[in-house]
Amino acid sequence: MELRWLQDFLMVAETGNFTRAAEKRNTSQAAFSRRIKSLEAWLGFDLIDRSVYPTQLTPQGERFREHAGELLRQMLDSRIELGGKPLHRNEHIRIALPFAMATARLPQWWQAWSQERRLSCSVVVGNIHDLVTSLVSDNVDLMICYHHAQQPIHLDPDRYERVLLGTEFLRPYASEALVAKGGASLPGRASHPVPLLMYSPGVYFARLVDLILENAPITGVRVIESDMSDVLCGMALSGRGVAWLTEGTVAASGRKRLTPIGGDKWALPLSLVAFRDRTNSQRPLNLFWSELCRYSAGHAGGGIARTGSRPPAKRPGKLS
Repeated sequence: MELRWLQDFLMVAETGNFTRAAEKRNTSQAAFSRRIKSLEAWLGFDLIDRSVYPTQLTPQGERFREHAGELLRQMLDSRIELGGKPLHRNEHIRIALPFAMATARLPQWWQAWSQERRLSCSVVVGNIHDLVTSLVSDNVDLMICYHHAQQPIHLDPDRYERVLLGTEFLRPYASEALVAKGGASLPGRASHPVPLLMYSPGVYFARLVDLILENAPITGVRVIESDMSDVLCGMALSGRGVAWLTEGTVAASGRKRLTPIGGDKWALPLSLVAFRDRTNSQRPLNLFWSELCRYSAGHAGGGIARTGSRPPAKRPGKLS
């Protein structure tokens, strides 16, 4: 059996689609399907019910899914230990987070979290769907993301523990030059619509901006769309329009010519939350998680948004 067979199976179990799973595993669908069949042949039973659409797991596949992640973890850890690699490699954390947070927050966070520790990390960036997929497929140890109660991250609290790392606002910004000439005055008018730098449909921040505008409508015209905060930030700096950005993104950019506009009615408070799988009981992650909880107590007003303080479970659970 090959390790990648387990990784392939966990990916198709999460996505429920062979084509998307193959894309995320950077392989052709034909090769991906062959590897799934190889795993089934090795196990001696079918994992995928190919008589129905969309893709579903067989009862045996559902039961195997509960153990595949832990089995993969154990095999990878054994390979590192028995392969004679340096011991400090065990002090390695795999973190998934949005690009905006990786550039705006992670450098300062990592300095605080890794002080006086021999610790390394792998960073995976992506959209919220990719991040959740990475966590539930056991491709990362930790996911950090923005969170709002009206656009929650649907992870089973019995399996996934979380901790609050801080809060910040998503609010509209424009260049000082655009504000000075009256081109960024909210809510805008039919005769003078506000030029809008908006997130692409389907992006998590696009849904958050929609929440804001449902409660505080504006008259505007879309001039730029992107799924990247940094792109919209650069366009706002050049005077192209109004962009909704997090305070962290603006602060980290060092761009002093962006100014918040419109007041709090067009702003939304966000939580910065870390998630971990309780069944991942590896020592480096447990130690790192304890450090995050201490950080939360000191930097998030003690507001640890955890789903209890139980120790990691011995048995994997299921996602709701």
